[in-house]
Amino acid sequence: MASGAASTLIDLEKKYWNAMVDKDVDTAVRLSDDPCVISGAQGVSAITNDQYRKLMTNGEWDLNSYEMSDVQARMISEDVAVVAYKVREELTVDGKPLRLEANDSSTWVRRDGSWKCALHTEAVAGDPFGRDKKKK
Repeated sequence: MASGAASTLIDLEKKYWNAMVDKDVDTAVRLSDDPCVISGAQGVSAITNDQYRKLMTNGEWDLNSYEMSDVQARMISEDVAVVAYKVREELTVDGKPLRLEANDSSTWVRRDGSWKCALHTEAVAGDPFGRDKKKK
């Protein structure tokens, strides 16, 4: 069971995801550090709040729903925390439905009394060596 502070961070992580489902750009930007480092299959980027606002507004994908499981949260210090979990995403990408299963993590930092997501990573679930992705 997560401590009170860790539970707060899990709630913030869900609030972030809900903002993406709802296309609530202001909430997503408010929860993002400036810049926020993002790492995933597309590579590594440091996204400013202005860039993130454009990505959420002009993206060619829609997050329809998500489900988190195996959530773990840990306070590193009073002002730094990590949250990691499995996630199943129901998306529309290029006009077509897509289900994605991934393992995600976020590092949250407290700045001027507010928590901000400073780093988010997403690893598509599967074989750790990519053998399930090879063309046959």
